[in-house]
This record gives sequence, structure tokens and C-alpha cells, in this order.
Amino acid sequence: MRAGLNAGLTERLKAGRRLVVRRWARLSLRARLSLIAAVAVAVAVVAIGALAWLVVRAELYRQLDTQLTTDARAIAAQPGLWPPTLAPATPDKRIPDERGGTGFRGSKENGRKEIGRKEIGPLWQILDPTGTPANGAVPVLPVTPAARQIATGHGTGRPGQTSARDEVEVGPLNYRMLTVPAKGGGAVQVAVALDPTDRTLGELGLLLAIGCLAGVAGAALLGRTVARAGLAPVERLTGAVEHVAATQNLQAAIPVSGEDEIARLARSVNAMLAALESSRAAQRMLVEDASHELRTPLTSLRTNIELLIRADTGAGTGRLLPADDRAKLLQDLEVQVVELTQLTNELVELARQDASPEPVEEVDLPDVVGAAVQRARLRATAVTFTVTFETAPRSAVVAGRPLALERLVLNLLDNAAKWSGPRGSVRIGLSTDTGSAVLTVADSGPGIDEEDLPRVFERFYRATAARSMPGSGLGLAIVAQTVAQHRGTVAAGRSDTGGALMTVRLPLDATAAAG
Repeated sequence: MRAGLNAGLTERLKAGRRLVVRRWARLSLRARLSLIAAVAVAVAVVAIGALAWLVVRAELYRQLDTQLTTDARAIAAQPGLWPPTLAPATPDKRIPDERGGTGFRGSKENGRKEIGRKEIGPLWQILDPTGTPANGAVPVLPVTPAARQIATGHGTGRPGQTSARDEVEVGPLNYRMLTVPAKGGGAVQVAVALDPTDRTLGELGLLLAIGCLAGVAGAALLGRTVARAGLAPVERLTGAVEHVAATQNLQAAIPVSGEDEIARLARSVNAMLAALESSRAAQRMLVEDASHELRTPLTSLRTNIELLIRADTGAGTGRLLPADDRAKLLQDLEVQVVELTQLTNELVELARQDASPEPVEEVDLPDVVGAAVQRARLRATAVTFTVTFETAPRSAVVAGRPLALERLVLNLLDNAAKWSGPRGSVRIGLSTDTGSAVLTVADSGPGIDEEDLPRVFERFYRATAARSMPGSGLGLAIVAQTVAQHRGTVAAGRSDTGGALMTVRLPLDATAAAG
């Protein structure tokens, strides 16, 4: 049964925590900051108030103890000069004093008249060695067991302690009492009323509580004001971002002022918007260029297929297509399908690199180049590929994406093999130079015209001499994009034999070089 009660209590506590979390999540950021500020100030104010109250209490009690000790030692040093007891004064017995004022009369058992003494003053009682009031006086203070032990000379039972402190009640008042041994035997009890001190502490506590409540309320209002002022830039930034989201206008830059964290956030948002605008523009350009480039092969493919269908059915002319013409037409269809497939694959490749690049890792370029050369030899069996590595093992390591780098090299090799032609040669070189890995691919073709050099890496761009060659104009564009993603550079030029020379520079991995 107890286990069931514990389980139920645990579930209720969990439900309560979930409710608190949900309510906290519904609050605005301004309300959270105001609440956090109020709670922080409340904790600080309450802690300071409690500490102040404790310090004042300790000081008041220290003063009481000092007064008790002074009075008790004075009486204990010469007990014969003092009356056996001094009862608390009563406010209903006012008598004139020697100065014409009024005071309070002590009890009749005092044996003397006390002028001007109130209930806040000390009262005492002298005990004989038996632990009873001396000279048979009427007791005015209770004789506690500790006080009796001191009076009889047995101490308090605690080593090194020759006095006893107690809190006792005398009539309607509470007293703090000190008992010390008296000279010649017995003991002296001295007591001071605690009620005035307790009233002072109560009034102080009330004032501190009011001050704490006022401080917490002021902190909540101040925190709300500060939160509103501090979050004003955030609200402006939020409004600007919401405007961009509503209008889809990525060119609407957010105004930036200052050098604080909000300004940094605004600059970051502007950079993100610029990147999104650039990506959208590139996507739009890719779609437009792709639709333009796909239209031509699709139109040609459709025309040839319609011609083949009409020739097979004899529609219109009633004559069948000769076998040689039919074979030539089918061969053209095959070439067009291959080109269309290659164009589609390259478009997919280009879009894939834009959307989801593979993770970056340490890549040894000689391994990547070697794998790409093997694949290129299988594709172009009539072309000779010569590889020259001028690097030590693990000296040409870059931080990159292995598959993307291999496609980069393979596109360069395919382009070089296409322009070199049958029985041509392609030279591949790999070296390092001042923190960069340098890859060169030189072919034995006619080279690139000077006016075409600045545009050979543009998407779908094909030089005049290349329009009669198979290809989509995307291979070198993929190369340029991959190089840019790896923070490198690529340049086109002319080799020493007159053919095209492609030079790729990629930054070496500093971590691998240091290792």
C-alpha cells in the first residue's frame, strides 16, 4: 500500500512539473526576463534582509549578555552590599522621586525603595549555598537546576563552565537570566526582560518585510522596463524577418546599427538572406538553362521518332524507309538518347552538389587521382593517360569530400580525352606548392581560344568549336563548383604542346600536415 502511495505521489509531482514547464513555455520572453529579474532580486533582498535581521538580533542579545555579565559580577563581588532580591517594578505604584519626577515602586519584599526603574531594567536574586533565596527572601526569579548547582558549588556538570544562562518567565514577561557564583558562597541571579528586545526585532522584521516586498515589486517593474528596452531591437529584427517571410523578398536587407549582439544577428540574417537569394537565383538559372538545353535534343529526338514511325507505316508517301536510311536514323536516335541521358545525369549531379554535399574528411589526392584515371581509361581506351606524382606519401592531403573530388578529376579527364581524340594523350600532374595541392590536366587537342577562356566554366557554355562535339556544357561547370566548395581555384590555359591545360589548386589540410 505504501508503494502505491509513493507511486501516486511521484506521478502527481511529475504532472506538476510538466504543468509548470508548459506554463513557463507559454510565457513571452519579456515576461520570462521580468520574472527572472524579480525572482533574482527577491532572493537577494530576502537574503540581505534575513542576514540584517540576524545580525541585529545577535548584536541586541550580545548587549543583553554584556549587561547581565556586568551586573552579575558587580553583585557577586560584594553580595552583602545588595538586597537579597529585586522584583520587577510595577507600573501601578507611581511615587515621586527626589527630582520631582515619577517612577515605579519595587515590590514590598525588596526592603528598599527603587526610584525610576521600569520593567526593562534588570532584577536580581541572591542564593545562599543551599540554592534558596538568601535571608529567607521571597523568590522573584525561578531557581533552575543549573542555577542550584552553581549555588551549591557543584557547577553545571560541564567542564570549564562556571555560569548558567536561561530564559525564564516572570509574570507576563520573558527574561534572559544569568547565574554566577557569589563571593563567600552561593550564587547571584540577574535577569533582563526580553520583551522590549523581541518587540524591537519584530518591528525590524516588519520593516524589512515591507522593504523586501517593495524591492521585489520595484524590481519586477524595472525588469519589465529593462526587458522591453532590451528586446526592442529583437522585436524590430523579428518584424523585419516576418516581413521578408511574408513578401518572399529576399533582397529586403534588414537595417543594422551598432556593434552589439543584435547587430551581429542582423548581419547574420542579412548574410543568410543573401545566400538564399543567390541560391534561388542559381536554381532559377539552372532551371532556365536546363529547359533551354533539353528543348533541342528533345525536339530532335521527337522529330526522328515521328519520321521513323511514318516511314515504318508508310503514312503520307506510301513508301517504306530504305534499310540504310533506317539504320542511320536509329543510330542518330541512339546518339541523341545518350546525350540526353548524359545531360540529365549531369543536371542531377549539379543539383545534388548544391543541395546535400557529403561530409568533409581527410582526402589523399594521389588516391583520388589514381581511382579517377582508372575509370577514365575504361571510358576512353584509345587515349593514353600519363600520371606524374611529385608528392611524398600523405603530403597532398586536403579536407574535402572524396566522391566529389573524384568526380572533379574524372570530369577533367573526360573533357581532355574528348578533345585529344583517338590515339591522343592526356598528361596528369600532381604536386604541392606553398600550402596548396596543384593538379594539372593537359590534353593533345587544339586548345581553347582566347575569347572562350573566361567562360569555359560557365554552365551550359559551349565554344563554337565545341558545338559539333558531344557534351552538355556542364562538365567544367561541375568542376568549378566543386573547386569552389573546397575553397580552391581552377584556371584554363594552354599547354606546352598547344592543347588545353586545366590547373586546380586546393588548400592542404593543416591538421594532416602537422601530424
